[in-house]
Parts: sequence; structure tokens; C-alpha cells
Amino acid sequence: MTHIGILGAGRVGMNLADKLSAAGHRVTLGVRDLQGTAALPPGVAPRTDFADQATTARTADVVINATPGDSALDRLGALRAELSGKILIDVSNATHDDADGLPGDLCYPGSSLAEKLQAQLPDTHVVKTLNTMLFTVMTAPEILATPPTAYLSGDDQNAKEITAALLGDLGWQPAWIEDLGGITTARATEAMILVVPHLLRRHGFKPFAVSLAR
Repeated sequence: MTHIGILGAGRVGMNLADKLSAAGHRVTLGVRDLQGTAALPPGVAPRTDFADQATTARTADVVINATPGDSALDRLGALRAELSGKILIDVSNATHDDADGLPGDLCYPGSSLAEKLQAQLPDTHVVKTLNTMLFTVMTAPEILATPPTAYLSGDDQNAKEITAALLGDLGWQPAWIEDLGGITTARATEAMILVVPHLLRRHGFKPFAVSLAR
């Protein structure tokens, strides 16, 4: 059992918390407003604890960033001490939204949020993954007719192996996980987000993943 802290209690964070808790992990959701969790309907993340984000980052073994990518750099940078020595799995995309609220331009063209996080958090092992799909596929990859791909980017091999094991707990088969290499490879997968709004406008929020076909 791993103690996993998830920063962000939106659809992505809640979805991950439910599946990882069901897999036997201890999960803490880091939220900005602890009082707001009292208003959650019964049955929402029943096996999950709640804490402020600093406490979540400090006490967890592995931390998942499920907060909005466009503001994540400042948010996580403020947790540098709490994240020291930890694995930080970043599943977000840093984009400027178009008028319809869907992703438009990248916040860090020629780079990536993952690279920026690794530079700002030198004592943390950043791994980028799961940012190339609709959030429902993150925890149920088997729902797609075509086997999807979960890409891994990160400088620390042990951190990537631990992340891959957690992906297995989310339902990802080893053959569906593609290790791209160092953290700089995250700029490729983060750029994939630019195709997503066009898919959503044409087909709606149907499950999909930007995957590798062989």
C-alpha cells in the first residue's frame, strides 16, 4: 500500500482517488477549502481522506498533480519543501483556453509544464503521464475499442517504474505504457493537447486517448 496524495478535487482528482483507493492505497485529497468537503454528497470518495494541499504533499509518499496546469507552476512551487524527495506525477495540461473554454494555445511552447516543474522542484522526481486522454480513460483504459497509450516522461527511472505500477492499479496493461525517456519528452505529449479541442467540438466528450498504433 502506498500513501498517495492528490492535489485537486475536481473530476480528475476524484476519479483517480476512487480507483486508487479501491486498489488498496491510502489516498488523501489535497483541497484548498476543507470546509467545502462537508458539502460533498454521500458516497463521493468514501475511502478517501481530505487535507490542505501542504499537508497532503508533506505526508504522502507519491503526489499527483490534478490541479489546473495553467496555474500549477506557482501552486506547486510554493510546496517545494513539502515535495522534497517525493515523486510528483503530473497529469495536467497547461493551456490558455479559447472562448468556448476548450484548450487553445500552450502556456509553455518550446518547453512543457513538466520541465518547468522539474526545474523549480530540483529535489522532486517529476513524472508526466495520463495527460493525453479524457479523464474517464485514466482509470478505465479498457473502455476504448483500441488499446490506448499512457506515455511516461521523467529523469528518474525508479520514479517512472513506481508510476507504471500505479498505472497498473488503474487498469493499464504493461504493453499500453510507453516510456519516452527524460522529462524533456513531456513537451511532445503536452503538445498533443492541441488536437483535443477539435475532437471534442466534433464528437463531444466521448472517451478517447491520443495513442500509439503499431
